[in-house]
Amino acid sequence: MAEIRVSIGQVKRDISELVNRVVYGGERVVLTSRGKPKAALISIKEYEHLRRGYDEEGRTRWRAWLAESEALSAEILKRRHGQPLDVDALWQAARADLEARDDQIRGH
Repeated sequence: MAEIRVSIGQVKRDISELVNRVVYGGERVVLTSRGKPKAALISIKEYEHLRRGYDEEGRTRWRAWLAESEALSAEILKRRHGQPLDVDALWQAARADLEARDDQIRGH
């Protein structure tokens, strides 16, 4: 697939022509600013293909994270002999500790 580089200034002048080249000519247009690539024009078909791939990649990462989290939870329960962590108690203890430190700083 052909790729051309076009300055953003040229895009402002020639947007219709560039879109037609992408849609009907199968080209990709890389938009540049000061010679550096900033964005790209691609066909909607190619965009949908990329989007599906990104969505699937996200789902794959999420599934891996979920499996890792479940394995970690199982390991924690195993080490605690089936007793889950009391998150509320941990939170209250941390809050009490912070309040005690604040009191020390204030000189109470």
